[in-house]
Amino acid sequence: MIDKKLIKDLFFRQKSTQKAIRKTGADGMLLTTDVNIYYMTGLVFNGYYYLSVDDAPLLFVKRPGGLAGERLFSVRKPEQIPGIFADNSWKLPENVLLETDVMPYNECMRLQNIFHFKKTGNATAFIRHLRMIKTPWEIEQLRTSADRHAATYARIPDCYRLGMTDLRFQAEIEHRMRLNGSIGVFRAFGPNMNIFMGSVLAGDNAATPSPHDFALGGGGQTAFCPIGANGTVLKEGMTVMVDMAGNFTDYLTDMTRVYSIGTLPETAYRAHRISQEIQDAVEVMAKPGVACADLYNHSYAIVEKAGLTDYFMGTRQQAKFVGHGIGLEINEPPVFTPRSNEILEENMTFALEPKFVIPQVGAVGIENSFLVTNTGIEKLTVFKENIIPLD
Repeated sequence: MIDKKLIKDLFFRQKSTQKAIRKTGADGMLLTTDVNIYYMTGLVFNGYYYLSVDDAPLLFVKRPGGLAGERLFSVRKPEQIPGIFADNSWKLPENVLLETDVMPYNECMRLQNIFHFKKTGNATAFIRHLRMIKTPWEIEQLRTSADRHAATYARIPDCYRLGMTDLRFQAEIEHRMRLNGSIGVFRAFGPNMNIFMGSVLAGDNAATPSPHDFALGGGGQTAFCPIGANGTVLKEGMTVMVDMAGNFTDYLTDMTRVYSIGTLPETAYRAHRISQEIQDAVEVMAKPGVACADLYNHSYAIVEKAGLTDYFMGTRQQAKFVGHGIGLEINEPPVFTPRSNEILEENMTFALEPKFVIPQVGAVGIENSFLVTNTGIEKLTVFKENIIPLD
C-alpha cells in the first residue's frame, strides 16, 4: 500500500520530470531499470515506464502479474507496445530519452527496431540529475534512515570480543543493523561496484587498494569481491573504521565512525582531528550556490597545511574526492572533486568523508550525511565523532 504522502510526492515528481523533458526537446522518457522505475512510481516491476511530455505515465509490466491500473498494461515482450499505442490512438514517440548508460546494447537496439526512433537521448544522466534534488517525502525517508543508522552505531562496541577478526566483527554489526530494520541492499551506480552492506577496515587493510570507486579499499575475502574486511585479527594499537550503508528505508544515508583497540599513536588522533576540522569548515562554507570543487579544494588546503597529504584518502591509492551525493544509490551526484562543475542547490543531500590512512595503525576520519538547506547545510547523521575505544 503506497501512502498518501508518497502519492502526492510521485505526482510532483511526474510534473517536474515532464517539465524537464520538455526542455530537452524530447517527446518523452522510457525507463527500464528498477531504481528509476521506483523513483517515478514507488514500485519495482520488470517492464517499461513511459512518460510523455504532456500526458499521464504508461506502465508496461512483464512481472509481477496481478498489477492493475488505468494506464497499466500487462505485456510479455516490448514488441506488443506499439499495438497498445495503436489501439488507444496514441502517437508513438519519435524522440525519446533512454537509459543508455545502463541499458544493455541489445535492449537499446531492440527498442530502436520496435519504435524506429528518429532521435534518442541519455535518460540515465538526465534522471540522475533530477534525483539530486530531494522532495520533502524523500528527505523524510533520509531522516528516518539517519536516525536508525546512528542508533545502530551506538551498539557497535557491544559487538567487539577480544581476538575476533574484522569479518566476525562486521557480521555482528550487520546482525544489529538487520534487527534495526536495515534492508541489507547496498545500491551503487556503475559496473563492478559489488559490496555487501558496507565496509569494515581494520589496521593496514585500510591501505589496500581496490578497483572499486570508493574512498578507501581493503582486500576483501576473495579476488571476486576485493574490497572491505579480509580476516584481519583485531589487535592492540589498531583502528577499525566502520562505513556501513544506512539503508533503513529505500533511501541510503552514509556514515563512518572510527573505533580503536587500546591507545593509538598521536599521529592518528591528530589526523582524526583534522578530519573534524575539515567537516567544521565545510559546514561553515557550504550553502546553495557554492561550487563543489571549492569545497574539495578548501578541504585539501587544510590537509596540506597540516602536512598530511601523504595519508589523505588512502596511501598507495588516493581517492580524488571528499564527498558525494546520496539517495536511492550511495554514489549519486554531486561529487566533491577538484574538477567538479556541480553547484550546491537547496534540498540536495550528500555525504562528506575526509579520511586518512595511518601506516601500521589503520584508517581515521569521519563521514556524515548532510541536507542542503536554503541557508547552509544540516547534519542528518548525528552521533559522537571522536575515536571510540572498543575496550
